[in-house]
Amino acid sequence: MIKRYFSSVLMLSFFITQITFAQTANTLPDWALGGFSRPPGKNPIIAPDSTAMFTDPMSMSEIKWEINDTFNPGAAVKDGKVVVIYRAEDNSGVKIGTRTSRLGYAESKDGLHFKRKSEPVLFPADDDQKTFEWPGGCEDPRIAMTEDGTYVMLYTQWNRKVPRLAAATSKDLVHWTKHGPLFQDAYNGRFFNIATKSASILTQVKGNKQVIARLNGQYFMYWGERHVYAATSTNLTDWQPLVDDKGELLILASPRKGYFDSDMTECGPPALLTDKGIVLLYNGRNDAAKGDKRFGEGSYSAGQMLFDKAEPTRLIARLDVPFFRPREAFEKRGQYLSGTVFIEGMVWFKHKWHLYYGCADSRVGVAIYDPKHPADPDPVEDVAR
Repeated sequence: MIKRYFSSVLMLSFFITQITFAQTANTLPDWALGGFSRPPGKNPIIAPDSTAMFTDPMSMSEIKWEINDTFNPGAAVKDGKVVVIYRAEDNSGVKIGTRTSRLGYAESKDGLHFKRKSEPVLFPADDDQKTFEWPGGCEDPRIAMTEDGTYVMLYTQWNRKVPRLAAATSKDLVHWTKHGPLFQDAYNGRFFNIATKSASILTQVKGNKQVIARLNGQYFMYWGERHVYAATSTNLTDWQPLVDDKGELLILASPRKGYFDSDMTECGPPALLTDKGIVLLYNGRNDAAKGDKRFGEGSYSAGQMLFDKAEPTRLIARLDVPFFRPREAFEKRGQYLSGTVFIEGMVWFKHKWHLYYGCADSRVGVAIYDPKHPADPDPVEDVAR
């Protein structure tokens, strides 16, 4: 009797365990990208450098421009190399948003080991953009390439008053031409003085290269920090936000109660046109009180959305759990202690997707998805409840 009792208990325990695992296991639908795996022993790939010096145009003094933090990278491929353009902060302030950001350059032959330039390649200068970039600087770049080899960077200008999306272009990823705020002229400047961030231009893989795509003869992008919006352009530097029948910004997706993105849905790397539709990778921030209680308060994890490629404003599907989340120590220790994997750069390199991300607003990491040998997505069953 006792043996049968304990045997029944063990069987019941095993059965419950299997049910729990089935309810929390992380699987991806066939339209989503992944899973991505962190290469063992390689991360973080970029960390602050206390020796790098730069003559700051604002103060006209030598400063340590990347001494405090290096994070939130854009990425591109040029001449068989991966180039990461990362955000670097000096130590001129005491917390996020109070220091000056500049954009640094790092290149790699294998996508894992990087050689950096000693000076930034985009920064607040004594130019026609200083009204928008002094003293906060240039932040959070997303980069994509046209078919003719022109690189387009959409980044945030931060004057510590209003963050604004802006464009810059380059042929070599080193020398950049600034074109100013994206929405300066649209609708007679209606959206010029509102906070705008995080722009993901639509791209596609063509001839084994990831290039900027057109839809109905126009360029298209998703953008937004709290909600997901959209915009179109004919030249990649001046953009027209899409609006609803009331003239307000057209909202395509929003935070969801009970999910990992309950507080914020912020656009990530360049969106990707696939045979299943348009895949937008994004950053979701959790609100522990109204979100997914398996994730910490304020934690940033990565999600994916699928939009209709014939009607790119129509949301078709969305992951309910993140495919990538803070797990490693360097993703949870830094100036953002809630834990962050903030995705901004993704490139098609050597037949694999390389995803570059910010780690706790302090370091840069990489994760790789091999379509021929996909890894399991980051699990959720071991997250503290």
